Amino acid sequence: MDIQKVGVIGCGLMGSGIAQTAAMSGFPTVVREVSQPLLDKGLASIEKSLSKFVEKETVTAEQKAQALARLRPTLSLDDFADCDLVIEAIVENLERKRELFAELDKKVKPGAIFASNTSSLSITEMMTATQRTPRFLGLHFFNPVPIMKLVEVVKTVVTDQSVVETGLDFGRRLGKTPVLTSDRGGFIVNRLLVPYLLDSIRALEEGVGSIEDIDNGMKLGCGHPMGPLTLADFVGLDTTYHIAEILYREYREQRFAPPPLIKRMVLAGMLGRKSGKGFYDYSDPKNPKPNRFLTSNR
Repeated sequence: MDIQKVGVIGCGLMGSGIAQTAAMSGFPTVVREVSQPLLDKGLASIEKSLSKFVEKETVTAEQKAQALARLRPTLSLDDFADCDLVIEAIVENLERKRELFAELDKKVKPGAIFASNTSSLSITEMMTATQRTPRFLGLHFFNPVPIMKLVEVVKTVVTDQSVVETGLDFGRRLGKTPVLTSDRGGFIVNRLLVPYLLDSIRALEEGVGSIEDIDNGMKLGCGHPMGPLTLADFVGLDTTYHIAEILYREYREQRFAPPPLIKRMVLAGMLGRKSGKGFYDYSDPKNPKPNRFLTSNR
């Protein structure tokens, strides 16, 4: 089927980015939040992001205005009734997602495709909350969505092939490079990335190297744009820990087991860049320093 109108549930970090990208790509887009303050915050984020594109002259002021005009903010699921594709981007909680999809299933036209932006939860478990299991897939975008070029298209054992092709085509129409994967924990990217991040934390725990030396080793030795501990801070240590727990429950492999250090950092509120402190201290965001609480214990 040809996607004409897109719906996005959630206007947080990921949802606002998906909605912005869809609108910039010419799709009339409905975006929903659970409260007006959260919706206003998400729309302000979209406006700010578009303004940066204008400043960098990658889009014109007219294109920005056109993208904003394609967005329809709402607090009601009823406004998704005629969408061709609805993408869920709410909190990473399986039961919350299942409840949402069960409610959506009653409101959205039968021919529409449902998709989840989950990074680690089972697409199959979500789809069973609906009556449209062949028309259900994963569309996993990456942060920041308007800039990152990848989208993982996740098929289940019952996803209709035409729906898979539609998902791949939709990714291309957004200017992304879609990669096809199956519904297994972590998909492609997190299945490879999370053990790498966890190993870097274990290396720090075991005294293999300092925070800076581990990061510089991977940046300068392997050509990575940022070191693993910097990346973990950027992703969020709570997010990394949560994904690792999900993957460990699924695979029961030691490489997915979160090290004790990350658990204790999360409990202490050291969540990375978003909390101001993780493996680095972001008191001066332009010049982060290794967290002295970690280095003093070595």
